[in-house]
Amino acid sequence: MPDDKHTPASGEDRGYTPSSPVKRTLAWVGLAYALILLALTTYFFFTAKGLGNLGPLLAVPGLIGLGATALVSWKTTGKPGKRPSIALAVLCWLLALATLPVGIAGLLSNFGG
Repeated sequence: MPDDKHTPASGEDRGYTPSSPVKRTLAWVGLAYALILLALTTYFFFTAKGLGNLGPLLAVPGLIGLGATALVSWKTTGKPGKRPSIALAVLCWLLALATLPVGIAGLLSNFGG
């Protein structure tokens, strides 16, 4: 019986290739949303009522992640250019900063009498 090991053809053995920085940035955004979903379902299981008015608060991780992704993409690939990347990141982060108080107010409205 010949050797049962898989012997790759020439040029196929490339070893471990890590994910790109953009994919890792998007994975962190996904992790933030997973933790938010965990918190929301845990709250629902313990109190038997869901939380409302969370739209603005749920937009914040996406806005922060979009700004970070623009900068990471520019630093790794050079696309989009330097100025558009920085402008998009600043715009996203300013929108997140403006949306955060509205989201916190919406979250706190669930706990009022």
